[in-house]
Amino acid sequence: MEPLPTLSEIEAAKALIRPHIRETPTYRWPLLEAGLGCELWLKHENHTPVGAFKIRGGLVYMDELKRQQPEVRGVIAASTGNHGQSIAFAARRNGLRAVIVVPHGNNPEKNAAMRSLGAELVEHGREFQEALEYSCAIAAQEGLHAVPSFHPWLVRGVATYALELFHSVSDLDAVFVPIGLGSGFCGVTAAREALGLNTKIIGVVSEHAPAYALSFQQQQFVEQTSMTRVAEGVACKTPNREALEHVMRHAHEVVTVSDEEAVTAMREIIQATHNIAEGAGALAYAALKKQRDTWQGKRVACVLTGGNASMSILREALL
Repeated sequence: MEPLPTLSEIEAAKALIRPHIRETPTYRWPLLEAGLGCELWLKHENHTPVGAFKIRGGLVYMDELKRQQPEVRGVIAASTGNHGQSIAFAARRNGLRAVIVVPHGNNPEKNAAMRSLGAELVEHGREFQEALEYSCAIAAQEGLHAVPSFHPWLVRGVATYALELFHSVSDLDAVFVPIGLGSGFCGVTAAREALGLNTKIIGVVSEHAPAYALSFQQQQFVEQTSMTRVAEGVACKTPNREALEHVMRHAHEVVTVSDEEAVTAMREIIQATHNIAEGAGALAYAALKKQRDTWQGKRVACVLTGGNASMSILREALL
């Protein structure tokens, strides 16, 4: 298992990405806090240039790749959208071709966004895992570098948002963070460990994509088919084994959220903050709502990981 990035590594990543990404805001929203009984801080990763936290990891990964493999000419990745946007954004800035493989029926707005960033889009499979396997085959055929969805370089970049959060808000009792393949969770853990904090980290998954929750509960690797129609950003069937080790070691708990609870959380975030949260981006707040009795009187943060909701799901959230 690779060690988590150190404080100096996270700070170096922050300096690297700062020309492209300003620090995202961390706000309290009184209407969102109402009825929770705790002090709630929302980390707005929907405010990055691609509307999600993944861009941080993409920039760091592409910088490392270009320095270690200067002969590389193109990259390929499988994605349901935000990772793909991150890779396309970073590849364009490094003069690289970017191919992104998405499953059929993927969020059309995310597909359009990836194309707008210069990505060549390939649709294959019914779910992320099938798209991932196909992307590996194309990588071999066309000599492209395959960018994984979880990697220490990605974690190093993603950890910068957690460093911002912990510097903005002192003495947090807990941070709720969604788990897709695990870079976000590991980034928050890395920053907490680097700063020597005691903040509890609560992982959140869709109950319709519960692989990480089942693995955490059973303390062993468990695969489970993803059936979520709302939170494609956490539509994980097969946990990453390295990320899972960190989850099992560092998570205080892993909470599951239904699609209906995610849509309700999206609606409340829009009403209270006038910010859009995509399904996966609303999971942290939805999980806190389920556990409000546990965190009475505490200072808690939820990561709004992205705002790239499809128009169809937005319409549902606004009904």
